[in-house]
Amino acid sequence: MSEKSYKEYLKHITTFVFDVDGVLTDGSIQISTDGEMLRTMHTKDGYALKTALNQGFNVCIISGGKNEGVRSRLRGLGITDIYLGAHVKTEQLDEYFNIHGIKAENVLYMGDDIPDYPVMKLVGLPCCPQDAVKEIKEISTYVSHKKGGEGCVRDVIEQVLKVQGKWMTEFDAQYD
Repeated sequence: MSEKSYKEYLKHITTFVFDVDGVLTDGSIQISTDGEMLRTMHTKDGYALKTALNQGFNVCIISGGKNEGVRSRLRGLGITDIYLGAHVKTEQLDEYFNIHGIKAENVLYMGDDIPDYPVMKLVGLPCCPQDAVKEIKEISTYVSHKKGGEGCVRDVIEQVLKVQGKWMTEFDAQYD
């Protein structure tokens, strides 16, 4: 899809939905000696998520993982709609849409692997990181030039906010 055509979708986005592993993280897991699974998230993604929330966008996380440290980090950014342990992500997406009255055509979803496939087929702007699997890249309207955990979330949020005139506003400068 041409750059101009995917940018047309950006004008209508009101909601961001993200997977965690492979999107907000690089997909790797470190396992401590006591069995705790540790992940790394990019601070620039965190800033973009917080900015999106402050600009009135809906932000939702749907992940198959169950790590409470992930929930804690995301809540610290102000995200309240967090679905962990989601094995059929379409169920959580439907629930989220019903609770908040969200239309699928106004949603950007970023996923990276096969469990994201069914959800990505339902939203207005399916996106993925550069290192997503082939099947996900094939159905994505936009493939970020950034890899998972390396700023791909910032990439898509920044693009949407810029197109809508909501990036680098006076409001943003208040918590820089």
